[in-house]
Amino acid sequence: MTVVAIKGQVEAAVKAALTRVLPAELADTDPVVRRSDRADFQANAALAVAKRVGRPPRDIAGDIAGHIDGCTAEVSGPGFVNITVPDQVVWSAVTDRLADARLGVASPCTDERVVVDYSAPNVAKEMHVGHLRSSVIGDALVRVLAHLGADVTRQNHIGDWGTQFGMLIQYLDEHTDVTWRGHGAETMSALDALYKAARAEFEADPAFADRSRTRVVALQAGDEPTVTVWRDLVAESEQAFEAIYARLGILLDDGDFDGESRYNNALPGIVDELLSTGVAVESDGAIVVFIDGVAGPDGDPVPLIVRKKDGGYGYAATDLATIRLRVEEYKADRILYVVDARQALHFTMVFDTARRVGWLPETVHTEHVQFGTVLGKNGRPFKTRSGKAVRLADLLDDAEAAVRTVLQTRDHDFSETELNAIVHAAGTAAIKYADLSNTRTKDYVFDVDQMVATTGNTGVYLQYAYARVRSILRKATGRIAAAGRPAVDATLPLHSAERALALSLDGFEASLRDVADTLEPHRLCGYLYDLATTFTKFYDACPVTSAEGTVRTNRISLCELTGRTLATGLGLLGIDAPERI
Repeated sequence: MTVVAIKGQVEAAVKAALTRVLPAELADTDPVVRRSDRADFQANAALAVAKRVGRPPRDIAGDIAGHIDGCTAEVSGPGFVNITVPDQVVWSAVTDRLADARLGVASPCTDERVVVDYSAPNVAKEMHVGHLRSSVIGDALVRVLAHLGADVTRQNHIGDWGTQFGMLIQYLDEHTDVTWRGHGAETMSALDALYKAARAEFEADPAFADRSRTRVVALQAGDEPTVTVWRDLVAESEQAFEAIYARLGILLDDGDFDGESRYNNALPGIVDELLSTGVAVESDGAIVVFIDGVAGPDGDPVPLIVRKKDGGYGYAATDLATIRLRVEEYKADRILYVVDARQALHFTMVFDTARRVGWLPETVHTEHVQFGTVLGKNGRPFKTRSGKAVRLADLLDDAEAAVRTVLQTRDHDFSETELNAIVHAAGTAAIKYADLSNTRTKDYVFDVDQMVATTGNTGVYLQYAYARVRSILRKATGRIAAAGRPAVDATLPLHSAERALALSLDGFEASLRDVADTLEPHRLCGYLYDLATTFTKFYDACPVTSAEGTVRTNRISLCELTGRTLATGLGLLGIDAPERI
């Protein structure tokens, strides 16, 4: 079914008024309708057109207010139009959303193919805090875009190729007493340590470095023993990555892995075409692309290195190959790279190069979805006391331990199994929401005690809010469940707290569209937090279980719609909504 938001109805009414009040050439003026604390909505179109019309904005606002049908409209201030919607319209909107499985959310992105590149850990290395933001932001964007109808392709561009594998495989070949396979998380810890040992030997022993380079050549040539070890390293790493994704509730799985090795055979052709079109040139033995306006501090041009002096390929070559594949094979309309802000220049140069050579048509939109850094309480990048990057698994463990501590201070009747599930759900929510609720381009401080708080703008608070709604419904609906749910009575007058909650629920679709347009998940987080706090005010002012008749029925309906909206919104952030917590 098609559900028209209350705000949409108000915008339509204001637009109709504008066609009657303004000259024909201005009739399509944006009505500029927003929520207001002085009425339900405020329209500011009069301020925007006053100079062009040559009349005081307050006079224009008066004319607009007099032509708005179906609502109460009053002029305020220098030219605002305050609009109040009839109670019946509000109750009808609640009824329509309750009857719609999608809660009134349309599918505006149905014709859009989107590729989202996110997470991207490296084979033989443990996932750490540096992978957190890419993984959770990318996952939230994937969920929201897909919910809005987009055909989304997830791409986990893992680092599974390059010199480091020759070094590691050679080290393993020369240290036959080392065992690392088949120990789950311990496997990755072992491989991480072995990689560091191999790196140290590579830098200290020129002979080992030469043997490692020879091993790289063997890997690239398809030497079977070398390839076999490499495949084992990739397979073990991917299993470990999937275990972390499962704990975090990230949608990525084995079908989404898109390693650098996939593009290895395409890289010579990438270089040849860049050279033949004149986009790339040779410079000091390397193949590079110079971008107009991109220069270093000394004013010299900064090159995008596609092939290095030694014949090896840089990240630029692989990224160009991925763009070509995503356009030609996946038919992408939009390609998103969820990568930290430090790579901004790299992506600017890659996108420019791809457009110049013709691999990236103007009709395909590419965007670097950049994000800030996770900081410790000292305001510096979050690391262990020894200066190492904090493992993602350890972050989750710490959050779950903090949640368990909080729950142990409260009376509850959870079984051990239920308690463990709640601890996991709340711990994951704490970490993911703390990340997503911050403006993605800014740094934020990782404070696990604050993250697990049951009050304030936290994921755990939203889970508590949802569980509270479900508890209210269990108590309130018991008497009418057998007879079926009565319909909302649209003739009842609205309490101010009922009106505020209904109008907040009306904004769900708009919050999702904002996320899709801006690629900023914090907009959905802010909406859900505002909804939860508005519900609390409603429940304090409007008793549900003790109410009678149609008043009780209407309030139960508001509770149901709130619960469904919270659960759906949290789900689009990749956060579970437990029935009890």
